[in-house]
Amino acid sequence: MSQSILKASDSPMENLKREIRDFVLENYCFSRQKTLRDEDSFMESGIIDSTGILEVVSFVEEKYSIEIGSDELIPENLDSISRLTQFVSSRLLKNHSHSTA
Repeated sequence: MSQSILKASDSPMENLKREIRDFVLENYCFSRQKTLRDEDSFMESGIIDSTGILEVVSFVEEKYSIEIGSDELIPENLDSISRLTQFVSSRLLKNHSHSTA
């Protein structure tokens, strides 16, 4: 099991990406740890199937205290480490701006 090592020099976005990557690697990429790139499509490369995507969504909702609507369950938001990181980051910023308004 790999563990996220947070460095003081890492940006929040890099930490978020590392946490998502670690979850995917630990749960889905048993033989591909060295070759998973941030842009690799989970579905097209066979890393994660539709059931796995729902598990990733559940992880993200629990870990980051956000709710993902059914209209947001699209490949543009969820189908790679990069896309998922961008989506979660935008949701966290959106939630933060609503809580401080």
